[in-house]
Amino acid sequence: MKSPFQRSLAYCAILLTATIAAPPAVATSKETIAMSVGRLLEEGHYTRQKLNEEISKKFLQTYLELLDYSHLFFTQKDVDELNAKYGNSIAGDVLLGTLKPAYEIYDLYAKRVDDRVANIKELLKQSLDSKTDANIELSRQKSPWPKDDAEADQLWRGRIANELLQEKLSEHPIEPAPQLVARRYDRLARNVHEQDKDEQMKLFLDALAQTYDPHSEYLSKADMKNFSINMGLSLVGIGAMLRSEDGYAKIESLVPGGPAQVDGRLKVGDRITAVAQGQSDYVDVREMRLDKVVEMIRGKKGTRVRLLVIPSDATDPSRRKNVELVRDEIKLKDQEARADIIIRKDENGNPIKLGWLTLPSFYADMDKHQKSTTRDVQALLKRLKKENIAGLVIDLRRNGGGSLEEALSLTGLFLKSGPIVQTKDYNGSIRISSDPDAGIAYSGPLVVLTSRQSASASEIFAAALQDYGRALIVGDKNTFGKGTVQTILPIGRFASLLGSHSDEDGALKLTIQKFYRVAGGSTQLHGVTSDIVLPSLSDLPEFGEGALKNALPYDEVPKAKYTKWSDTHSLFVDQLRRRSEERIKNDIEFHYVMDDVGRLRHKLDENRISLNEDVRKKELADDKLRKEMRSKERLARNQEEPRIYRLTLDTVDKPNLQLIMYPGKLAEAKKNGVLPKVDAEAAPDADTDLIAGVGAGDDTKEPAIDPERDETLNILGDLVDLSRGPKTASTNR
Repeated sequence: MKSPFQRSLAYCAILLTATIAAPPAVATSKETIAMSVGRLLEEGHYTRQKLNEEISKKFLQTYLELLDYSHLFFTQKDVDELNAKYGNSIAGDVLLGTLKPAYEIYDLYAKRVDDRVANIKELLKQSLDSKTDANIELSRQKSPWPKDDAEADQLWRGRIANELLQEKLSEHPIEPAPQLVARRYDRLARNVHEQDKDEQMKLFLDALAQTYDPHSEYLSKADMKNFSINMGLSLVGIGAMLRSEDGYAKIESLVPGGPAQVDGRLKVGDRITAVAQGQSDYVDVREMRLDKVVEMIRGKKGTRVRLLVIPSDATDPSRRKNVELVRDEIKLKDQEARADIIIRKDENGNPIKLGWLTLPSFYADMDKHQKSTTRDVQALLKRLKKENIAGLVIDLRRNGGGSLEEALSLTGLFLKSGPIVQTKDYNGSIRISSDPDAGIAYSGPLVVLTSRQSASASEIFAAALQDYGRALIVGDKNTFGKGTVQTILPIGRFASLLGSHSDEDGALKLTIQKFYRVAGGSTQLHGVTSDIVLPSLSDLPEFGEGALKNALPYDEVPKAKYTKWSDTHSLFVDQLRRRSEERIKNDIEFHYVMDDVGRLRHKLDENRISLNEDVRKKELADDKLRKEMRSKERLARNQEEPRIYRLTLDTVDKPNLQLIMYPGKLAEAKKNGVLPKVDAEAAPDADTDLIAGVGAGDDTKEPAIDPERDETLNILGDLVDLSRGPKTASTNR
């Protein structure tokens, strides 16, 4: 049987044969690529939107913003003139294979960059007032274009003043600020002129695909040739996915098991401002082409690379952190599911044994041994049940998704039977995917911990368990909200219908379906809402699907037929939420988090930063003092320490398990003046360059302080206690 992707591919081929008009007598490869992309979007995308005047206007806006992200190079006059010339026709031009608008608009952009760089050099010769009361916008992505050159000049004076001050206040200066900024914009101008016609076409067709939704994309022949830097350019060697934003290389995601993810210091949203090889000097990479930044970070296994990074939570871009990583291959072992057995005291002071299952991704067929998330989790669950755990947490905080089949089968380990997810095609046809196995691997109390980084397959898993009433969902207010399915269609297969084609024509990543919960709602945009919300710095709408331009809307389909988990297995949501809220009020670590979230939220909403040097210095000094005070408080604090045993797939059948935490270990570290490692996701003030792990030589990366983890265990303990009730002596299974 053909997969939905194969059926879609076959359908598109048939449709194109029937609907594409005769090609021009002489069509170049670029023309046929453009026509093929246009037709595939019209006939293959989930929305089936025609390339009409409405799409034309959106397409032009998307292309202009792809070129000029911060609305600083073009003026509103430029935009109005381009709209008058191309606003109603640019999409239709693509269907005709006409790329002239792409090149003409790009040429205008290049001229505006040249003019602006010349002005910046003159500006850098002037002395700027560091005692000013002025401020500028932190982000101009949603701001209007300047109405004319005079307004643009004013905006650029503020921007350059901020860049100079930002570099002057940096704890890691690279070179004198004026020279650095001048070289940065020389590089920008050079990069703009180095883009050849193929690369300009790539940007243009990318903009067209992203007009339909943020996950559709044109993949050029260069993207397809080097798959390791495909779809956003992943960093081979450290395991991170990057995208270009406002001149920075920005961390979009971390590859499970990669050096960056295992190290823990790089976070989604961090911006790389400089790169160094080993102990060599840093090289500024702002305004550098993304592929060149990738080249600098890639390297031989075992070599070191240093990254100077603006943290995602930095309220002042002068704040930097230095992250040194050893380049390595992605280790399959670090991608695998693992578990902890945690022995702690309940509210009555009695010992309770809980299981914690960490799932970095939904992996499948990762190597010749046919790896399977479901089989691995089954093995871990078997041992956890043998150890008589009273309840289980599944940690999906950093799980960005993976195999749909594994998400289905893994969900089935915790349910008897029934539908798990619904998938809808463009024509409204709904397909229900069900639990492939009627057996249950674990039936005890269950909590699923999520975050804004939990996406796609993670959301399908969490949503099904929530809809069935099988598990309590805990974490950020919502998960990411990616409820769409993409497939990759090689352009050459369709370009051949137009005459000329090549294996190097690239491909189109195309959104073809949407996911829906068994209860009927889509996971798109809304994600999965937590039953109990825990404060965290990642819990901001700026980190979700809704922050992406042209995201598809939320909608619903009819509810599937399914039977909820037995009424005798109540989740006691209201009681558990009240207990959790009371604990959070009295937890100093959560106070830290809420304080940081409040300051970051205020800064994002205000969207302004001072150009006064004394004001900026005071803000940075206040940040430093706050970190130092928290560090002292952590060292002085006495806290109850659990006993934690680590369970991996290598040790799952061994009689003795690795003890990674025990009562007194944390106290010993503090006695020696070693601050316990802090999970920067939960306690974002942690300066991870200065914080040591608990106990030298540990091969575990588990943090000693993780308030989300601790409170989730408290919630699970409460759920175990309430589930026992007056009729049941034990819930150990």
